[in-house]
Amino acid sequence: MMKKKTKDNFGDLIKLMSKLRSKDGCPWDRAQTHKSLLPYLIEESYEVLDTIQAREDQRLKEELGDLLLQIVFHAQIAKERKKFDIYEVIDHLCRKLIERHPHVFRDKKRIAEEEVLRNWEHIKLTAGKAKNKSVLSGLPRDLPALLKAYRLQEKVARFDFDWERTEDILSKMEEEVEELRKAYKKGEKGDIEEEMGDILFSWVNFCRHLKINPEFALRKTIDKFAKRFRYIERRLKEKRISLHKAGLPLLDSLWEEAKRSTDQTD
Repeated sequence: MMKKKTKDNFGDLIKLMSKLRSKDGCPWDRAQTHKSLLPYLIEESYEVLDTIQAREDQRLKEELGDLLLQIVFHAQIAKERKKFDIYEVIDHLCRKLIERHPHVFRDKKRIAEEEVLRNWEHIKLTAGKAKNKSVLSGLPRDLPALLKAYRLQEKVARFDFDWERTEDILSKMEEEVEELRKAYKKGEKGDIEEEMGDILFSWVNFCRHLKINPEFALRKTIDKFAKRFRYIERRLKEKRISLHKAGLPLLDSLWEEAKRSTDQTD
């Protein structure tokens, strides 16, 4: 049961951040800039992602607080630069939410989830300064490649630029693999890299059609691999055999053992 708060916690947070940035505050906090805080913003975002995947509500509560701190921190710096403050951030967000949900706040009608997303993209392209921008303009440059491919395909699909049948993507993937074989035989690294990229892009498309996020799918496999390899390291330690002297036959044997052992505990 959540406890009801009797005071303005958000207002308290704004005052705390202002105090930390003041001349009587913390020297580390005062020294920070938008750029210096970037690593923390990225790290805290991934911490939130990890807790959601782990379904740990208490940790999620804490990590959301850490992420909120980054937002408030950036807004405080902007306020000191006389650009905007946190309340302008919130005001802009509220107006954007109302503008992009006309079916809720204006038309009052029920529409399908797919139409909501299509309308969202249409409104983004026709509203104010966004006019004449690309559908892809909002994609962050530094988004992880798998996730960026997924979001790119998702965006253009809302305008019907998409495969009609999921099985056709499999055929495309087979075609790309054959092209990779040819490039590999020629030995041209640039061509191999390009064909490998095409395969990955097609694979992401296939994932999207199956409503599987490729970033999360790969993360699960990475976690599974790491868990099995740590098992191998533990078993080698028990046997008093160093990893670099174990040899492939023993490592393969322990890998199969790890699969049986760790998969039972998942």
